[in-house]
Amino acid sequence: MVKGSTTLGLCAALLLAGTGMANAQGVADFYKGKNINLLIGVGVGGEYDLHARLTGRFIGRHLPGNPTVVPQNMTGAGGIKMANYLYSVAAKDGTNLGMMSNTLPLLQVTDTPGVQFDVSKFSWIGSIAPTVETMAVWHNAGVKTVEDARKQEVIAGASGKGAMTYTYPAAMNELLGTKFKIIVGYEGGNAVNVAMERGEVQSRNNTWSSWKVTKADWLRDKQIVVLAYAGPKPKDLNGVPSLSELAKNDDDRKVLDLVMSGTEFGRPLALTPDVPSERVKAMRDAFAATMTDPGFMAEAAKLAIEIEPVPGEHLQSLARQLIDLPKPLALRAKAIVE
Repeated sequence: MVKGSTTLGLCAALLLAGTGMANAQGVADFYKGKNINLLIGVGVGGEYDLHARLTGRFIGRHLPGNPTVVPQNMTGAGGIKMANYLYSVAAKDGTNLGMMSNTLPLLQVTDTPGVQFDVSKFSWIGSIAPTVETMAVWHNAGVKTVEDARKQEVIAGASGKGAMTYTYPAAMNELLGTKFKIIVGYEGGNAVNVAMERGEVQSRNNTWSSWKVTKADWLRDKQIVVLAYAGPKPKDLNGVPSLSELAKNDDDRKVLDLVMSGTEFGRPLALTPDVPSERVKAMRDAFAATMTDPGFMAEAAKLAIEIEPVPGEHLQSLARQLIDLPKPLALRAKAIVE
């Protein structure tokens, strides 16, 4: 019996190995000579764009068949336009990869107008790192703390409802009592930065890593003051409180955690729904290999991009959890993002 069981086990292992090799060859045959459209739901130059283009330069080298990855920006509605396209229009064969807004799960949970996707059905691939979201004000705004922002109006720039640049100050207004006046309509983070320099607006949301990468001179010259952060505590952001610490009670804290759930997603990549499982696996494997590629790591270091990969499987599980959150919490969050 032992000998027979061993033989059966060996046969099963060989069969699985053969299937795996056949799948790999099939993936290579599919991708060989093809382009992968890497769609970026925000404007050029921000952190999403940097992460997408950096990953895009290397991930094709680690995919069977070595397809060419072609990045292209598709802006609109804080990333909703691109997500809708990826969900409903783009070919569902593994040739369309999206750099997704990390607010998409929140937008779905809160029934945001314009959402025509189910985040749990995207094939999530991975993220270079989780994010730390911050709210910063221009140095001459007369605001140095959250308490100051409770006492006087501060003009904040944002791309539009649905984007974190809107959601972050809106959440602070609703749950912490600040007085941000949110001006929407900016194409992206760079446009808001220019508006801050011109004095059109006084503040904006941005990730801590993005400030360090794209506006290191502002930090060095103390052009901005960070009021609060959400997400993992940064080692190099001393004396700044987290939104969770500032929450008035447990219910408010839970709502803030929902609204800021995108910090766990970081700057995530996803394929369309219904991509064959072997291609999803190949893309996830290629992403993981990219994160340890010496060339990628060297380029990331030059751009001051920290690498702490979040695997696609975790993002897939998180997306499912978020859309199953209790309705009362979702309704309170909905009032913030509307």
